[in-house]
Amino acid sequence: MINPKYKKRAKFYKALAHPTRLFIIDQIAQQEKCVCELTEMVGVDISTISKHLSLLKNEGIVVEDKRGKNVYYTLKCPCILTLFDCVKDSLKEDG
Repeated sequence: MINPKYKKRAKFYKALAHPTRLFIIDQIAQQEKCVCELTEMVGVDISTISKHLSLLKNEGIVVEDKRGKNVYYTLKCPCILTLFDCVKDSLKEDG
């Protein structure tokens, strides 16, 4: 039987397994962003961005800060950027 901690880790990694979510993480790693900014940057409707952000939030990757009508997101798990750098190096990507 697989230990539950591995199932939890797999769920975390699965949250990263989408190009839009990777883009969102890259953007908010640079500076907090509101949902409206991310919607404009990605070019999809607000409900799609909200679903991606909700998944990332549920896995503890991002946190939200509600200010008036806007919701801003920041990276809760900055160590994830080390993983991103490792993957980038393994794939020999530029930037």
